[in-house]
Amino acid sequence: MTRRFPLAGLLRVRAMAEERAAAELAAARRDERAASGRARSTQDRLGASGMPALAEERAFQAAVASRVALASMLVEQRALAVAAQEETDRRTEVWSDARRHVRAIERLEERHDDMVRVEEARAEQLVLDEVAGRRAAGQRAAGLGRADA
Repeated sequence: MTRRFPLAGLLRVRAMAEERAAAELAAARRDERAASGRARSTQDRLGASGMPALAEERAFQAAVASRVALASMLVEQRALAVAAQEETDRRTEVWSDARRHVRAIERLEERHDDMVRVEEARAEQLVLDEVAGRRAAGQRAAGLGRADA
């Protein structure tokens, strides 16, 4: 009968924590990509916006106001992209820590499994030695009994 790994429950809990950290990291990466995409889109719109060809005052003021608004939006979106990158970095650290904890317990489990296999092999060898010893003793006794007859 094999012995159960005594830390199996802890390993399951740690594995669930790692899965949760991985899911949060994936969400943070999605958010980071979205924030970076919005910033790039705004930057492209700002780059594409130009000044009117005609020197009409209202058109000029509208173009300037539009560019100022886009520039302001770009600054905000770049800040959000940086914050998203920082969150991704933080989530990466959390996931790495969780993975390291799981891996440490997995190594203990591997060592435990190796010890159990060695103990089982040793017990099996003892049984085989006992059987071989009894068989040899029985054959010697049978051989002595025939010699006496």
